[in-house]
Amino acid sequence: MGFLSRAIADQFEKAKPAELDVDIRMISGCDDHQTSADVSNVKNFKLPNAAGHAGGACTSTLLSILYKDEKTPKDTLSFVQVLEKMRKSLSSSSYTQIPQMTSSKPIDMKKDFDLVPPSATGTRRAVMIGINYVGHETGELKGCHFDTLNMKRYIQKVHKFKPDNIQLLLDDGEQTMPTRANILKALKKMVAAAEPGDALFVHYSGHGAKMKDDTGDEHDGYDETLVPVDYDKGVPFIRDDDLYDILVKPMPKGAHLFCLFDCCHSGTVLDLPYQFKPGRDNADTGMQLLENFDYKRFMSKLGTGENAVEFLMAALKT
Repeated sequence: MGFLSRAIADQFEKAKPAELDVDIRMISGCDDHQTSADVSNVKNFKLPNAAGHAGGACTSTLLSILYKDEKTPKDTLSFVQVLEKMRKSLSSSSYTQIPQMTSSKPIDMKKDFDLVPPSATGTRRAVMIGINYVGHETGELKGCHFDTLNMKRYIQKVHKFKPDNIQLLLDDGEQTMPTRANILKALKKMVAAAEPGDALFVHYSGHGAKMKDDTGDEHDGYDETLVPVDYDKGVPFIRDDDLYDILVKPMPKGAHLFCLFDCCHSGTVLDLPYQFKPGRDNADTGMQLLENFDYKRFMSKLGTGENAVEFLMAALKT
């Protein structure tokens, strides 16, 4: 249980809405029900010294695989190998969180890992958010700024993102403050400028949370959320529905988006239909269509008439 059959996935691919016929991929630091750790000292990860000595476990682990000692691996790694190495590294450090990858379409996980696919020959843009909640009475973090700066260094050095095309949001008193309004504005601006062939990257390091679903489209009754720096002023959290509407729906076909969410409860924060978890018994089968994918949103795209009925009948026959 937990996943649908290949035949149902095939039916889904034939009938899914156009908004999911794009290339969107996400690595999250943990499952929806898990918390994600903040590492007090990342010296053992051998990351760039310039950005500091603390960080999120997910970001630090990924960079230790992709950019250890500021060098890329000699041998190429597949998506499966990167995720498996992340899980083993986290587990060896006594972290129970399970990193995972979700996507808008099935990916061959045995292919070479790429943050920017070869077909992305256009402009490269990024929005990078690090929130330490400086000055908050509770919940202050230490490593999120370093996460962002270390990842920024990586995408500039390895993937040739230009500084002018990288929007930083940090609560450090120097960069744009990562308020709810500023985060949403930056994400919308990046997507609005996207064209076919462009490569977009979103990195978030901060608090994540679960909130009671207010639309009835979550199987577990909860939305996954990001926590902006001004949440303590009564500003709403950023729900997965918000991120779907901003990052997924308007993404132009032919553009590529890769997201890294290093926060608690982040497994399905983009509400994407396909998932891969390292360490699963059937890991060799690659990505699977989530059984608890948001079918209410999907079926609303098909309507309640013959198309929806035909899809369900075809799925039940498989």
